[in-house]
Amino acid sequence: MKILNRPTVPARPAVPGARRPGAPPGIPARSWAVPLAVLGGTALVALRAAALGQWIVDDAAVTFAYVRSIGDGLGPVQQAGAPPVEGYSNPVWLALLLVGRVLGLFDHGAWFGVSDLALFPKVLALGCVAGTLACVGGAARVALPARAWLVVLGTGGLLAANQAYVVWCFSGLENSLYGLLAAALALLLVRGGTTPRVACGAAGLALLAALTRPDGAVLAAAYPLTVLLLRRRDALRAALINGAAFGAGYGAFLLWRFAEFGLWLPNTAVAKSQQPPDTAELAKVSELLGYAGWAFVLVCVACAGIVVGRPGPARRVLAVLCVPLALTLLAYGALARDWMPLYRFATPVWVLGSAVAALAVTAVAGAARPRARVLLGCAVAGALVLSLAGQGARGAGFRREPTLSMCWVADRYGRTFDAYADRLGLRPGATVALPDLGGTLLTSRLRVVDVAGLTDRRIADAYAAHDKAALTHYVLTETRPELIHTHGTWPGKSGLTAARLTAAGYVPLYPENTGGDYVLASAVPGGEPRIDAVRQWAKPRIDRMNHEKQNERGHLGDCGARLSPAPAAAPAGPAVPRPPGTGAGVAPPPDGGHVHPIPLAPARPTPVVPVSQEVLR
Repeated sequence: MKILNRPTVPARPAVPGARRPGAPPGIPARSWAVPLAVLGGTALVALRAAALGQWIVDDAAVTFAYVRSIGDGLGPVQQAGAPPVEGYSNPVWLALLLVGRVLGLFDHGAWFGVSDLALFPKVLALGCVAGTLACVGGAARVALPARAWLVVLGTGGLLAANQAYVVWCFSGLENSLYGLLAAALALLLVRGGTTPRVACGAAGLALLAALTRPDGAVLAAAYPLTVLLLRRRDALRAALINGAAFGAGYGAFLLWRFAEFGLWLPNTAVAKSQQPPDTAELAKVSELLGYAGWAFVLVCVACAGIVVGRPGPARRVLAVLCVPLALTLLAYGALARDWMPLYRFATPVWVLGSAVAALAVTAVAGAARPRARVLLGCAVAGALVLSLAGQGARGAGFRREPTLSMCWVADRYGRTFDAYADRLGLRPGATVALPDLGGTLLTSRLRVVDVAGLTDRRIADAYAAHDKAALTHYVLTETRPELIHTHGTWPGKSGLTAARLTAAGYVPLYPENTGGDYVLASAVPGGEPRIDAVRQWAKPRIDRMNHEKQNERGHLGDCGARLSPAPAAAPAGPAVPRPPGTGAGVAPPPDGGHVHPIPLAPARPTPVVPVSQEVLR
């Protein structure tokens, strides 16, 4: 009865927008600020990436060709009939593209008139960017719960302003996924824990990073270093569990690689002759800091120093983020110098560095007095202006002529060399040797030999041994391709110089500086008159393609609805078989040497690829 007679206590009215302890006014407890900041930062990056249009770098198309071969049941080969060679170094990215192909989203046609070979990797990259910013938001919530959205938006703005990050994330390569995995591992480190589950989770993320890019294996050290440096309870046991889990997974992959390909390293690493780094190579790290802008870097370092000098969660989070950042900087310095511009291998550095910068500046600004906050804002703004000016100057060359486009390679080498084969009357299954591979593999009917060695074991071994004689013997004597192309530094690097090609029986179809397009003269029914007619056909067309590429904002070519080999044109003349014991020689005509005139009719066009009609016209 006493309970029943107890006076009723009026219920407390709900307080809309209740705040978290310590949150400033106007910040609700369960705010959508961080998700909205993720969307806003992603939109900024997408807006910058839209300027790239359909551009996909040709190196990415090599992986696309492997996706097509595996999807068609041919296994990990560059094209039908080729031996298995690991000509890619990004198996996790390849697996994602393969899933897209199985779902009908990749290598099946066009989205809104744009080839899915160009569009799907960009959509996938945009999802990785959103995931990256979400991971930054998770870490920022631990450090600055009330201002996490500012950290996310600041990180997104810095990444969108960084042309190097945007270009390579939306190049068709694995960079966006690598950046996401680095951010996800950083988030796990921030949240901490020494349980076996956390240790194995960190090992799994490091393993995915190592199978996305070979240098991603350096992130395997991030978890052990973090728990040991922070002296957490059971740190040694957690570090051992983490190392064992990563070692077991990576070791299993290495055993599969050796069983499948006979190598412990990807063939791409063999071809590039990666050597142990020296002190001079590690100096490349300073180039990244210069690209980011020394003034901006110094402002951010000063802010980070202030944060580290104050107790609180922001100090711990900042210290933890610096562990994977330092490891990725070290990995970048250890890699051989890349010929492509804009620091292709630095993507995780940009992700982690931008997160550290945004967190440090936000933490200092949030604790500063109004006057100090204004001064900090002016310093950051001025440093950013200088940084963007420097980046703009370094990126001018790329904007004028983007690095080798997949669609341009498909036009210039894939479709053009198919047209050569048709017009020259080469035997079915003729071979072409050249260094620009991706777009060629996707569009050519010819058997392709990779002069760069990425997908050819013999050529990769020759580069690794610095043995030009072995390379030229393999190409000119054993393989003896009917068609060869070299340009730029490749004649000197490979030994396939104009003099050596001439001595081996090759004649030029289209000279190009130190190299150009060559054909094996003895492989052409009709001889010199037919070759000369093809020269006259090729010159104005290739001149125009080169002019557009070099003077019209790096004219990218047109992928059309789908990049695939066109049907062979009707033979223009009788095919003459190879004599026994030769690579591509052709017996003389049976009428005692008389050459019948053969009309050079246009090759059969491919209806879905307008550019190929122009190339073959």
